[in-house]
Amino acid sequence: MPADEAAGPERLYFQFLENGEWKIQSCTHCRRAVFYPRVACPHCGEDALEWLAPQGAGTVYSSSTIYRSPEQGGSYNVSLIDIDEGVRLMGCVQGCLPSEVKIGQRVRARIEKREGGARLVFDRMEAMPCA
Repeated sequence: MPADEAAGPERLYFQFLENGEWKIQSCTHCRRAVFYPRVACPHCGEDALEWLAPQGAGTVYSSSTIYRSPEQGGSYNVSLIDIDEGVRLMGCVQGCLPSEVKIGQRVRARIEKREGGARLVFDRMEAMPCA
């Protein structure tokens, strides 16, 4: 466990990202992955959670395009990703147009450092033709 355990699970999650590590929690009692960070397992109620580094692969469950003008930074997607460890999380698929993100598409997580902090983003694992 990190030295700053008193910071709470959400803060620890973002500290890991800032340090270039992506970690999620896993329950040592029921062995299920847990995301969003919390103090007790939502599956069995136990508080025996440990941090693990996921492999990073996942599948797009759903995706929406947020339309913005170029002056506002341009359009982007917000996607729900089912990672192979068994949890669903929200992220942005990069490296393609928002309209090219498709349900069922395989993606891989990476940490993007930017002004104001680090965040988790996803890249397509294989190119898919435009629809």
